[in-house]
Amino acid sequence: MSDQRDPAPYDALLLLSFGGPEGPDDVVPFLENVTRGRGIPKERLKEVGQHYFLFGGVSPINDQNRALLDALRKDFAQAGLDLPVHWGNRNWAPYLTDTLREMVTDGRRHIAVLTTSAYASYSGCRQYRENLADALSELEAEGLPLPKVDKLRHYFNHPGFIEPMVEGVLKSLAELDESVRAGAHLAFTTHSIPDSAADSSGPAEDHGAGGAYVKQHLDVARLIADAVHRETGVEHPWELVYQSRSGAPHIPWLEPDICDHLETLHAAGVPAVVMVPIGFVSDHMEVLYDLDTEATAKAAELGLPVRRSATVGADPRFARAVRDLVLERAATERGTVVERCALGSLGPSHDLCPIGCCPARTERPAAAGADSPYA
Repeated sequence: MSDQRDPAPYDALLLLSFGGPEGPDDVVPFLENVTRGRGIPKERLKEVGQHYFLFGGVSPINDQNRALLDALRKDFAQAGLDLPVHWGNRNWAPYLTDTLREMVTDGRRHIAVLTTSAYASYSGCRQYRENLADALSELEAEGLPLPKVDKLRHYFNHPGFIEPMVEGVLKSLAELDESVRAGAHLAFTTHSIPDSAADSSGPAEDHGAGGAYVKQHLDVARLIADAVHRETGVEHPWELVYQSRSGAPHIPWLEPDICDHLETLHAAGVPAVVMVPIGFVSDHMEVLYDLDTEATAKAAELGLPVRRSATVGADPRFARAVRDLVLERAATERGTVVERCALGSLGPSHDLCPIGCCPARTERPAAAGADSPYA
């Protein structure tokens, strides 16, 4: 990691996340924000919201973002990095536009942006860039000065993201009975997305056959499985599987689903499974419901021992990785060549999303990319 402590030209870091409800009365309005423009009836949103109501109408994501915010501020302070950290969401308070307005009013003019999504895809990258462009457009309409916003590169293969997940798998394996531990299968899970969105994820040269989305997840899964092998001496079989599918059933989405996969493994005589949610930065609702509730219930029905390893969350190693990403990008912006931390076969991701990267469903302006209307 970089030893530099100069964040210039950046004068702030923005933690940009999805957001979630913080009480039962928030659930439907939150889902209306998420699905805006799709014409989904309120009654259907109440049905979808049952996952949240099972947990008192509260998504854990906001508290987890608060914890990450605290971890980043603590790490920056201990490292002597003088850079304020702010937080804004796409779909719930604190809203992105409100946070950017506050930052601009405070005099922030060049902002580094960290999204709580580690991989390339429309929903995991470009949609955040579109939200940034929407927010900048609102500030422009209000007559406020516009800051320059730079989204930090994808960090799926940064050591500070990988190492906590390796530790989580080792801990989960240790929790299994010794009689089934050596034969345990690793099921690396991520959010399913439509095949068409996966195929067009990442730069144009990566399009097709699952695009950058699948390639990046496979590389992370290999990195973790290889690290577990080195630590334990046991080579656990593994597969990349998917969860949290939504949308029309006639549209092809990435498969296999985690619950179907558990059935397949049980039928094949696999003695135990560790579910490894590599596609998620923290233990938010899709992890708590789709894995800890639904998939765990399926495993219990099958009589299949299962554990779910931890996500990165606010791990200090991840906070250090974010500091590294900020300083790396700052040095690059100043014209300095720096070594970029990246494990695996794919190397460090691009700083600036090129034209054609994770194309939009419909044409919309997006900030922090080669096609941005905001320089």
